[in-house]
Amino acid sequence: MILSKILLIAGILMMLMALVLLFKPWYVAALPAYCGLCLLHWSTYTTLPRWVFIFYGAATLMVMGIRYLSPKGEPDGRLTGNLYLGLGAMMGCLLGMIDPRFMVLGTIIGTVLGEIAYSRTPNGKWLLFSKSNFIQYLCAKGLQAIIAVAMMGVAVEGFIFDVK
Repeated sequence: MILSKILLIAGILMMLMALVLLFKPWYVAALPAYCGLCLLHWSTYTTLPRWVFIFYGAATLMVMGIRYLSPKGEPDGRLTGNLYLGLGAMMGCLLGMIDPRFMVLGTIIGTVLGEIAYSRTPNGKWLLFSKSNFIQYLCAKGLQAIIAVAMMGVAVEGFIFDVK
């Protein structure tokens, strides 16, 4: 009983750390989100199938590899794009909370719309020069937001529907 509450609190703290890392990218936000997902599952407050851990574990490793191979920051040195991508992903996730498939689809659409909104700001004008910049930025930065927010959404949805 006490161990499950400790694991629950640790899982929630890891999810909050992933949320902070989504907006201030010191490290990949998907790693603490995956750890938080595992801790919440081990706390027995959520029950998730095994394929969820395999899928999101592979996605986390892929995002960490992309982060390792990508250049640091944006061309102008700012990190304002993370705010647009993170908020867009979170709004899409909340709107798609009806079903896990719609939640992930909403997260993807929200991230794309967040990047479109960012490209219309003065700091994001460099994304409009070519379509390849837009796609590369979506793959390098947007995929990290999509994976982290989707894991947070799966954890929240599992917690809401499996509360004991």
